[in-house]
Amino acid sequence: MKFFIDTANLAQIKEAHELGILDGVTTNPSLMAKEGIKGQEAIFNHYRAICDLVDGDISAEVVSTDFDGIIEEGKKLAAIHPNIIVKVPMIKDGVKAIKWFTDNGIATNCTLVFSAGQAILCAKAGAKYVSPFIGRVDDSGWDGVQLVQQIANIYAVQGFKTQVLAASIRNANHIIRCAEAGADVCTCPLDSILALLKHPLTDIGLAKFLEDAKKL
Repeated sequence: MKFFIDTANLAQIKEAHELGILDGVTTNPSLMAKEGIKGQEAIFNHYRAICDLVDGDISAEVVSTDFDGIIEEGKKLAAIHPNIIVKVPMIKDGVKAIKWFTDNGIATNCTLVFSAGQAILCAKAGAKYVSPFIGRVDDSGWDGVQLVQQIANIYAVQGFKTQVLAASIRNANHIIRCAEAGADVCTCPLDSILALLKHPLTDIGLAKFLEDAKKL
């Protein structure tokens, strides 16, 4: 399973990259706004800075919701860097746009996916990634990881090449369960990635080793 970090914060991206386990980055307009990045030029420059930090797929999201707008915006985003993946919402014109991008050699990530039916449409249109939002599914009273497993099973049975990118990760346990469920990619906040490092028995064991080392 590949690890992406879900942020637009360059310091967090650098910290995850320095761990040696980072495969890519996902962003969205909310994450850009959180970093105070406004205006097309500033946003595009920020994407370039991210691409300079990480040699992997970088999802850059469109904000248009009509077919022509999505295509125009997506072409501009794809031109920023070869590693840019155009992130398109799961709407009717979004699916049409994903098909157009696929036919024209532009890779896409279909976002805001909450059902297996939506995931099938993503794959049929040729998306490189499908992003089920498991944390938000959990919030609605359903099991988000179960959705990841369902999509992964359907893709395996049907031979779809689209990769399942588990998004809206809330904790380290989400990451572990998504790996068990067959996710190809997990995109996570930095604190969820770092939480995988922690276990009380590791801390106790290390303290004991260091204590005994002083006696040598």
